[in-house]
Parts: sequence; C-alpha cells; structure tokens
Amino acid sequence: MSGKEIPSSISGTPPAPLISVIIPVYNSATYLRQCLQALQQSTIPYECIVVDDRSTDSSADVARQFGAKVLSTDRRSGPAHARNIGAREASGGILYFIDADVCVEPGTLRRIHANFEEDPGIDALIGSYDNSPQAQDFLSQYKNLMHCYTHQRGKRQACTFWSGCGAIRREVFLECSGFDESYGRPAIEDIELGYRLKRDKKKIVLDTELQVKHLKAWSFTSLVKTDILDRGIPWTELILRDKNLPNDLNLQLSQRVSVALVYLLIGVAAVGAIYAGATFILPLLALFFLFLIGYETESTWQQNPKAVIGTIVLVAVIVALAFFTGSYWLVPPVLLAYLLLFLRHRYAYGSERRRRMTGIFCGVYLLFVILFVLTYLPNNPFVFAFFVIFSIVVALNSQFYVFLAGRTGRLLALAAIPFHLLFHFYNGISFAVGLARHTLQRVFKREPPPERKRMAASSNR
Repeated sequence: MSGKEIPSSISGTPPAPLISVIIPVYNSATYLRQCLQALQQSTIPYECIVVDDRSTDSSADVARQFGAKVLSTDRRSGPAHARNIGAREASGGILYFIDADVCVEPGTLRRIHANFEEDPGIDALIGSYDNSPQAQDFLSQYKNLMHCYTHQRGKRQACTFWSGCGAIRREVFLECSGFDESYGRPAIEDIELGYRLKRDKKKIVLDTELQVKHLKAWSFTSLVKTDILDRGIPWTELILRDKNLPNDLNLQLSQRVSVALVYLLIGVAAVGAIYAGATFILPLLALFFLFLIGYETESTWQQNPKAVIGTIVLVAVIVALAFFTGSYWLVPPVLLAYLLLFLRHRYAYGSERRRRMTGIFCGVYLLFVILFVLTYLPNNPFVFAFFVIFSIVVALNSQFYVFLAGRTGRLLALAAIPFHLLFHFYNGISFAVGLARHTLQRVFKREPPPERKRMAASSNR
C-alpha cells in the first residue's frame, strides 16, 4: 500500500485505507514535490495514487520518491481521464481528488473522514483554497483569493463538485461513471460531474473549513485563457445543456448583474466619448491607470519586466494624448503618481513603520489625484451616468474588494477593480460564444462525443 503507513489489524492483515488520494499530474514536478510533502503530514492512514499524464519532466520519479502508487495514461488525455484511471485502481472507500499544485493541511484528511462519518447521507464533499496562496505576485494573489472568497461565501448544500479539493464516496463515483473524458484538457470536468450528481439527487456539501493552499502562479495570458476557453464557454454550454443556473458560487445573481452592468458601462462610455470627446476618455484612462498601477508595484524588472514595460507604455500613451488634446493639467499628477508608487515599491520594504507611512502617504496622494481628475471631467449626462453605473458595479462587489484589502492591502485591492471589470467583460463574451455554440449544435443536431454520451446515459440509469 502506498502513502502513509497503515497500522496492522489484530489479525496482522493491514486494513484498507480510509481515503484514497488521487492526483493527476502533467509536467509539475516542483509543485508535486510540495504537494506530496504536505500530504505526508496527514494524521490518518491514506493511499496515494499519482496518475502521470505522459509528463516529459520528472513528475513520475518525484511521486515514486514519496512512495506513491504511480500510474500512467497511454497518451496525453487530460486530468479527467487520469483521475478515472486512479479511481478504478483505488481501494479506499472515499476518493479524495486534489491537483498537483495543491498542499493539504495535516488535518485535512481527518476532517474529510469526519464529515462522511458524521453525516452518512453525504455523497460528495468539497472545500476551498485558503486565504494565503503561495505565489505573492498581484495576479496570483488576485485570482487565488477570488476563488477562496467565492467558495467561502458559497452555500453549504453545494451546487457542483470541485476536483481541486473534492472527496466522493467510491461507489457513488463509479455509479455515475466518473469524470467525462471528452474534456481532453483541464476544464469543467469536475463541474460537469457535479451537475450529474445533483441531477441524480446526490448530496454535495461545501465545508468552508476544509481548506488547501494553491501553489500556482498565474500570468495574465493564462488567467484570461483559462477563464474564457477552459471555464466560461464550456460552463455556459453545460448550463444550457442541463438548464441549470444555480444562484451560487460564480453564478450568483450579483455576478450576473455585474456582467450586464459592465456592458452597459461600455455602451455609455462609447456614447459619452462621441458627445464629450477626449475630455472624457482621457481622464477616464488616467483613473484606470491609477488603479492598475498598484499591480505594477508588485513587479520588478527581474521578476516581471513585461508588466513594468506595459505600465511605462501606458504612461507614455496618456502623456502623448494629454499633449495632443491640450490637457496639459493631466501630465504632472500622472507622472508623479507613477514616481511615488515606484519609490514605495523600492523603499517600503524595511521596518513596519516605514511600510505603514509610505502606504498612507501614497494612498492619500492617489485619493487626491483621483479627486483632481474627476474635477476636470466635462459636465455631461453621459459622464454622470458612467460613474453612477461604475459605482453600482463597485458596490455590488464591494465585499470582495474589502476581503482583498484585508489580505493584500488597500492599494492592491484598488488595483483589482479594473481586473474585476475585465473579468465580468470576458464572462459576457464567454456566455455569448457558449450560447452560439450550443445553438449551432442544436440547429445542426450535432451528436455529443462518445464519452459524453456514455456519461449522460449512465447518469440516467
């Protein structure tokens, strides 16, 4: 038996493990090492199965070093197929799925077992990321903390399953034929499984105290690509397929309203630009620059030169537009704001007192500049409407920004606002594309892939 050593029973035969931990991996040797090191601190017996999805690095060797049972796919097939392979070979009564870039707490497995023991009616259990992700750059903090916040505010009677930290009774998993293997890359295979579980009246519980640490460092490209191609579009198709739009997690009514308001905001801004011209758009661009500059303060030339270069280009564009339109008043506050935040990033990492003082000084200055810019906005009803709608969107999501401020500081919470607006914007794009794909499939009566047909049939038995 792999994993933590299991004590012998009275007869001398080792009992079956309580939990089988199943970890799919593809080229994540470094993360996997941390994952397995954390798993070894568990306080109850377990079986560890690592399924290597044809990695070209040392992931499989790392797994063997930690005594895990290592299986392999016959070709690169994605985590859904890998998890199904692990589940078929598992001997534990509870299957616990985690990703290779996740670290459990010492008491995680014990808490999972306790949940199932205390409530025999539970068929599946999910947790959340904790509020201290390993990667310290702004984007990774923003993305991982958004996931943490979403799950921490979710309903206990969960609407779906999550394979980043999700446990399920083995017989229930096999009964519903596991994950849908037509998802050939990391996508929404866990959400799809959750929808089938709910359709079959299975009980899925969200335990907000069941928390794991996410190790992944996000880039801007990977964030947008994942949210649109791997989550937003296929999730929309799944919602339309099952006609199931729960008011929970990422699908809460406030989030749907925020998407609609962001598109209304863009429309009002476009009309306002026609009637008010650059005197509206340029100060608006400067305001968003002031929000985004907090993102740059978390970057260095060595760690993330693209972010710094991008910020400098944005400053240059604002300055050039200011001279072109005669808005010279805008140049000094923008340049000085960038300089102050650069100095804060460079000199604030000393004593706690220095950090606090520089943070207060920069925060007061940014507030002054924002008010200064607002005074130069034209007196136009479309400008007024823009800021009313913008304020409503911020108010709808204010609890998330307060949560971020408590973890990352006020400046970085401010920097999250434009990223969050962008998140709502491309969620709208994802919905439109997903709706179009679903409609076209129905019009042309396109049959689903064989694996998905098999999954649908099995869930209706």
